[in-house]
Amino acid sequence: MGNQLPRLDRSGLVLLSIFLGTLRESGAGQIRYSVPEETDKGFFVGNISKDLGLEPWELAERRVRIVSRGKTQLFALHPRSGSLITAGRIDREELCETMSSCFLNMEVLVEDTLKIYGVEVEIMDINDNAPSFGEEEIEIKVSEHATPGSRFPLPNARDPDVGMNALQRYQLNPNSYFSLQVRGGTNGAKNPELVLEGGLDREKESAHLLLLTALDGGDPIRQGTVPIRVVVLDVNDHIPKFTQSVYQVSVPENLSSGTRVLTVNATDPDEGVNGEVVYSFRNVESKASEIFHLDSRTGEVSIQGPLDFEKYRFYEMEIQGQDGGGLSTTAKMLITIVDVNDNAPEITITSSTNSVLENSPPGTVIALLNVQDQDSGENGQVSCFIPKHLPFNLEKTYGNYYKLITNRALDREQIQSYNITLTATDQGSPPLSTKTHISLNVADDNDNPPTFAHSSYSAYIPENNPRGASFFSVTALDWDSKENARVTYSLVEDTIQGVPLSSYISINSDTGVLYALCSFDYEQLRDLQLQVMAQDSGDPPLSSNVSLSIFVLDQNDNAPEILYPALPTDGSTGVELAPRSAEPGYLVTKVVAVDRDSGQNAWLSYRLLKASEPGLFVVGLHTGEVRTERALLDRDALKQSLVVVVQDHGHPPLSATVTLTVAVADSIPEVLADLGSLESPTNPDDSGLTLYLVMAVAAVSCVFLAFVVILLALRLRRWHTSRLLPASGAGLAGVPASHFVGVDGVRAFLQTYSHEVSLTADSRKSHLIFPQPNYADTLISQESCEKSEPLLIVEDSVTGLGKCDPTTNQPYLKNSRWSRLRSKNQQPFPGVKIVQ
Repeated sequence: MGNQLPRLDRSGLVLLSIFLGTLRESGAGQIRYSVPEETDKGFFVGNISKDLGLEPWELAERRVRIVSRGKTQLFALHPRSGSLITAGRIDREELCETMSSCFLNMEVLVEDTLKIYGVEVEIMDINDNAPSFGEEEIEIKVSEHATPGSRFPLPNARDPDVGMNALQRYQLNPNSYFSLQVRGGTNGAKNPELVLEGGLDREKESAHLLLLTALDGGDPIRQGTVPIRVVVLDVNDHIPKFTQSVYQVSVPENLSSGTRVLTVNATDPDEGVNGEVVYSFRNVESKASEIFHLDSRTGEVSIQGPLDFEKYRFYEMEIQGQDGGGLSTTAKMLITIVDVNDNAPEITITSSTNSVLENSPPGTVIALLNVQDQDSGENGQVSCFIPKHLPFNLEKTYGNYYKLITNRALDREQIQSYNITLTATDQGSPPLSTKTHISLNVADDNDNPPTFAHSSYSAYIPENNPRGASFFSVTALDWDSKENARVTYSLVEDTIQGVPLSSYISINSDTGVLYALCSFDYEQLRDLQLQVMAQDSGDPPLSSNVSLSIFVLDQNDNAPEILYPALPTDGSTGVELAPRSAEPGYLVTKVVAVDRDSGQNAWLSYRLLKASEPGLFVVGLHTGEVRTERALLDRDALKQSLVVVVQDHGHPPLSATVTLTVAVADSIPEVLADLGSLESPTNPDDSGLTLYLVMAVAAVSCVFLAFVVILLALRLRRWHTSRLLPASGAGLAGVPASHFVGVDGVRAFLQTYSHEVSLTADSRKSHLIFPQPNYADTLISQESCEKSEPLLIVEDSVTGLGKCDPTTNQPYLKNSRWSRLRSKNQQPFPGVKIVQ
C-alpha cells in the first residue's frame, strides 16, 4: 500500500464496539462481541464477567481463563474490571484475508466448575488499505488497423478490505482514442477493459500514454494508479485464439511440486513471429503466483508451491496469449482445490490432574480436553475414545470438549498409576488418528507393611575383615507411597556369647547396609544369627522382621604347625638314624604337621627344600615321610642335613620349615665316634651340658669295649673246643638305626642293646642279635619287627634272621646247626629263640 493510513477516530470506535458488544444471539449458547481492527493493545471488547453472571473479583478466584485455538493469544481478561480486552494489534486482512466476514472463536473456561463458554468476536473492517496494482506499468500493443470497439483487458487492482472499503470503481484519464469499460467477473470481481474508440495511425502517433485509477468506497476514499502505454503496431491481422475461453480443473491438495495441472493452448494463423504465441498470467494474486507456474512457450500450468485446502480452496487466474505482432487474447483458468485427509486430529489438554485418591467416588473429573481437525467434511469429523479396560469414561460436553471421569472406585494396591491413552480419529479415507497420554497416580493410605524379598537371608564375611566394612544389605519394599513407603532398618536386640549384638554388627537405617564392627576370627566364631526389622514412616507405622544368618569364611591366616620332630626343650639337637645298608625307599622318619585353618587352607604338602646330599633322600608330597631315594654309599657323609618345608594350599600359601639331622653308620662305635662331630648348641650357656654328654658317651664306649672283649674270649673258647671244625669268622653287622631324638637318647640306645645277646658255642655260624629297642622321646614304628628289620645281625653264612615269634613277639634264629643246643634244652641268650 503506497498511501499512509490515517489515524482512526478512537472515540467513534469505542462507541461502535460497545454497541456491537451488546448484540448476542439468544439461545445460541455463545457470547458474541465485535471489535474494529487495528486497535491498540488493551482495547475494550466486552464485559465478560457480566455476561457470565460473575463479579469481576470472582474471575481470579474461580480461575477463569481464555482457551484460544490459535497459536497467538489475541484477547485477554482484565483482572480488575473483568472485561475482555485486546492483547495486541489485530489485522483483519492477516487473519481472514479476502473473506467477507471475519469471526474469531475462543472458549472461556471456569476451572473450578470445569464449564466452557463459547465466545465469538467479529473483527470489523476499516479502510486501512488502498487499492493497488500488481504491475508498475502496463504495456499494450495495438495494431494500427484495429477496428473501433476492440477491447484490450487491463490488470485488476487488489484491495484487502471488504465491503465499501474494498475496490469500487476504475477511472481512465480523458483521451481521444480509448475509453474504459468494467466487466463483472464470476466471483464479483471488476475486470477493466480498454476499448478502442477511433482509428489509429502509427505514422502520426506511435504510442499513447494513459493512467488507470482504482478507487475504493471508504471515507476518505483511497485510490491506486498504474500507467498504461499503448504501442501502435504495424498490421497483424490475426489475433491468437484459445481453444477454450474458460479452463477448469480440480486438483487434490496433496499434489507434489512440479506436478502438471493443465495445459492451455492458443492458435494464431499468422506466419512467422506474428504466429508465435507467448503465454503469461494476468490479474494473478501474489499467493497464486507463488503456487502455480505457467510455461510461456508450452502453456503448461504446474505446481511450484504447496497446496492447502484449509487456507485456499479456489484460484481464479487469467491467462494471456500474445503473438509476436503484439496481438493478444485472454482466457480464464479456474482451479478448485479438493480436500484430502492430510490433517490428523489435534488433542489439547485444557485442564488435568495428575493424582487422585483411591477412595474418590465415581464421576470424579480427571481432565478436560478439546479435539479438533482442520480438514472439512467427513475428513474433519472426529471421534475420541479411550481403552475399554480402564476404569474411566469420556463424556462430551460443550462443542468439541470432552471430560475424562472415573467410572468406579480405584484401588492403589492393584494399580498404582495409569497411563491413559486418548485416541482421536477422523472419518477420512484413510482415517487419521492422534494419540496423547495422561499419567494419573493413585494416592494411598498406609495399609501395607514393608516386605522382604525372602523369608531369610544368608551372608558371608571373610575372617580378619576390616572393621567398619560393609558386607551385606537387605531391602524391604513397601507398596505405599511417600512417607508411608519410607522404610527404616534396625537390628532386633540380642546377645552373642554374652556380648550385645550391637558390638558385632550395625545397620544403616536408611539403606539397609550391614557393617562389621569388629574383625571376626573363624577359629573363634563361625556363624551369627540375628533379626532385621524394617519399619515404614506411616501413622501408625507398620513393620516386619526377617532372619539373617552370617557365616564367617575361613582365611589362610595360620601357617602350618610342625608337631614332629618337635623342637627339643632341653637344648639338644634332634638326630635321625639311617643304616648304611638301607635300601631305596627306606623310611627314615616322618614329618607331622597340622594347620588350624580349614578346607583348602588346611591342605598340606611336604617337599625337600634343601639337602646336604641332593638325591639321597626324598619327602612324600602328602605324607611327609622321609625316605631314601637310593642306596647309601661309602662316600656318603655320616651326617646328613635336610630342610623340609610344609606348605598349605591357601591364597597366598603359608609355610613352615624344619631341619632334620640324619646320622648314617654301619656299627655302634662308628655311631658313637660320629656323635662328637654333631653340631653343639649355639647357646654358650649349654657348654656344661655338652661336657656331661661327652662323659656319658665315653662311659658307654668303655662298657661296649668290655663287651667286645668278653665276646672275643668266648669265641676263642668255642674255637678251642671245636678244633676239628673249620674256624668261622665272626663280625659285627651294621646296626640299622631307627628314630631317636637328641644325644641323650644314646644312653637308652646302648642300654637296650646290652641286655639281649645270643651266641652259639659250637656252630660254625654264630648270630649276634639286638632286639628292637624303645627310644625315648621319638616316634617309633611298632611294626618294625613285623617288617623283618632287626636292629643288629651278625651273620657268617647264608643263614639269616627269621621271623618274630608270634607268642612272645621276639626275634628268633632259624639254623640247623643249633639242633644240638635245642636237644639239651639250652637257651643260650635270653630273649632269643632258636629254631630248626
